[in-house]
Amino acid sequence: MENIMKRLNKISVENIKLEIMRTTFGNRDTFLSQLDPRVLMFWYLIFAIFPWFIYDKIVLVALLAFVTFIAAISKVSKVIIFLLCFGIASEIICYGIVAYFLGGGLEAFLALIGLTMKLATISLASIAIFGNIDPERLSDALLSWGVPGQITFAVSFGYRMVPVLIEEYNNIINSFRLRGKSPEHKGFLYWRQLLHMLKIAIYAFYPLIFNTAKRTRTTVEALEVRGFSYALQNKEVKKLKLAYLKIRLKDIAFLAGSVSYVIFLMIIVK
Repeated sequence: MENIMKRLNKISVENIKLEIMRTTFGNRDTFLSQLDPRVLMFWYLIFAIFPWFIYDKIVLVALLAFVTFIAAISKVSKVIIFLLCFGIASEIICYGIVAYFLGGGLEAFLALIGLTMKLATISLASIAIFGNIDPERLSDALLSWGVPGQITFAVSFGYRMVPVLIEEYNNIINSFRLRGKSPEHKGFLYWRQLLHMLKIAIYAFYPLIFNTAKRTRTTVEALEVRGFSYALQNKEVKKLKLAYLKIRLKDIAFLAGSVSYVIFLMIIVK
């Protein structure tokens, strides 16, 4: 019981914010973070598309085990993993209830479990890759593939705005709580307190949107002053920006090893 209480005490807005920031800005001390972002994106596309064409349970389990290993060595956030596990467990329970009441039996349940394994594989691949790519490197990888500069900048800017929005939302809620008055009578099962917090959470959205719009306008004006629009159209600037992207031997070895593993699974099953 004491261990459970200690773990619950660690769950706070600040800790969750730090975990999200660590995930958003990428882990820079892992194996995946040292690889070329273009190779990582190509690897992700393989493991995001390939599972949908596989129906053999053994292959799906092997793919899930491989992606789980990649996620483990990439030091994925525990909060993200907990949310993923909670979602998968809830989904499996729902599948069992639906299969039981609709009379599908074990066969229907196993068919739905196959879908869950596919989604889990794709989710873990997404967490492992995007949790180890810095937003700047991700946008540069997309830019090198010919994606328009406005879109690549929007991706990078959106990544970097996530922790800012969380910080802003937390500050607004705290200001509402300081200036407002909580209910004197909590009610049965604290329903009055919960209703009060729900109202604060809803009221905080308008100032959040307003402050975000002001921050975005300031950012756009600062970028235009520095010649952002001109730089997007200049080939020399683009070449200089992407000069650090180089595919090395370990990038090729990682991608070739992953593809070889998938081919090996297909050969064994056949």
